Amino acid sequence: MSKPSFRARPLEASKPMPIFMSEELPDLPEYSAINRAVPQMPSGMKKEEECEHHLQRAIVTGLIIPTPEVIQVGDMAIYNRLYSPNFKVPKQLIHMQPFTMEQDIPDYDMDSEDERWLDVHSKTMDINPLKFEEMMDRLEKNSGHSVVTQMEAKVLLKEDDDLIIAVYDYWLNKRLKTQQSLIPCVKTEAHRGGNSNNNPYLAFRRRTEKMQTRKNRKNDESTYEKMVKLKRNLSRAVTLLELVKRRENSKRELLHLTVEIFEK
Repeated sequence: MSKPSFRARPLEASKPMPIFMSEELPDLPEYSAINRAVPQMPSGMKKEEECEHHLQRAIVTGLIIPTPEVIQVGDMAIYNRLYSPNFKVPKQLIHMQPFTMEQDIPDYDMDSEDERWLDVHSKTMDINPLKFEEMMDRLEKNSGHSVVTQMEAKVLLKEDDDLIIAVYDYWLNKRLKTQQSLIPCVKTEAHRGGNSNNNPYLAFRRRTEKMQTRKNRKNDESTYEKMVKLKRNLSRAVTLLELVKRRENSKRELLHLTVEIFEK
């Protein structure tokens, strides 16, 4: 008698799953020996997508996408302060429309290491969390593959020299320790045809083949470019007609002035 096997099927949110207790299964060892072997998908993607070159390269190299570290909170007072037991979900999200003259909020967020460094240096220097995030944000956004120098940081930050040197040294040590940007961002394809296609961490890739939609309608890229070009030419034609109109009006006014001067 062949043992039953389980086939891989996705979980449905609308369909409840039965739960059995140990006493409800009299022959528990027999059930535990059921073969639950299912075909494993190393990439978690569709069959035809597994044949892509960049995905096969990522599977072979065995790169691991980093995940955030989970830290157990020992002090329950901090947990109760952050997650109150009587919290209620609001009806809508918080909407805030900044003023036109208000400064942009920096993209850099402080972590626990930054807070410890700030607690030590805020006693001797004029710095607060917002100013620290703004300085770190400027240093990050002005550094690509090569970091900014200390002289460039002084021109960029425009603060006291002691404060700039302290923040710059801390930022540089943290940047060298992580070996990557401190502001997380989604990596996208910069241009067509390059070595960036081999990077498995790239997202939002361009399609290698244009997706064919309806055959009786040509909504391809070339048609869109022609429409944009036609709109630009029509806008230029309207501008030229306006200039011609202004020129003719100027000629008519000049002719009237000449007649008035001649009659006087």
